[in-house]
Amino acid sequence: MAAAFAPGGALRASINLGNPVLATLDPSTGTPVGVSVDLATELARRLGVPLQLVAVKSAGESVDNVSQGKADVGFFAIDPKRGQEIAFTRPYVLIEGFYLVRDGSPIRTNEQVDQPGVKVAVGKGSAYDLFLTRELHRATLVRIPTSPAVVQGFLDQNLDVAAGVKQQLEKDAARTGGLRLLDQRFMVIRQAMGVPKARGDAAAYLANFVEEMKTSGFVAQSLARHRIAGAEVANGDD
Repeated sequence: MAAAFAPGGALRASINLGNPVLATLDPSTGTPVGVSVDLATELARRLGVPLQLVAVKSAGESVDNVSQGKADVGFFAIDPKRGQEIAFTRPYVLIEGFYLVRDGSPIRTNEQVDQPGVKVAVGKGSAYDLFLTRELHRATLVRIPTSPAVVQGFLDQNLDVAAGVKQQLEKDAARTGGLRLLDQRFMVIRQAMGVPKARGDAAAYLANFVEEMKTSGFVAQSLARHRIAGAEVANGDD
């Protein structure tokens, strides 16, 4: 099975540092840490191969790494467009997409976002970019290079709304001040692992691996260890 995952001898795992629920840089070592790193480490251990982390700043880059053969496995939100080239497992964790506005904004509900003249900042190629591209018909999306830069882009360009992962928006709002999240999520982001579709044997093995990591408590323990609040372990119906 190791050859199916890591034909080059090492398991290259694409790690998205643009989503704080999945991974961040350890301030003391400068190396990636988080639930995605823990899962990649355990998968490499089971396969009996060395692990090589391929860290990127955005979900779009992570998708490209796997679809273009620059990485063997990755961690992504499930999306139909991405599914054209990547075989996904079932989700291992669920996170929420929210809208952020200025305190003085007249926008109070999600429904008020999709209106003519409203400009919404999104992380280019992120799961919520892909989702909102399909779902918003009157508002205008303004794509910011990476998800962690969305709120700053929203402020710098004087946009109306910032969309993103709840935890990132909460962190940015606390740091900046004068901002508020709308009361309701606009989507549930289903985070999964994935491999190139051409690797059928690896995809089947990975699907079983993820289910075991959920049922054994591995994912929950990892989230707790990295102090990730507001994300929940996906169950069999998600």
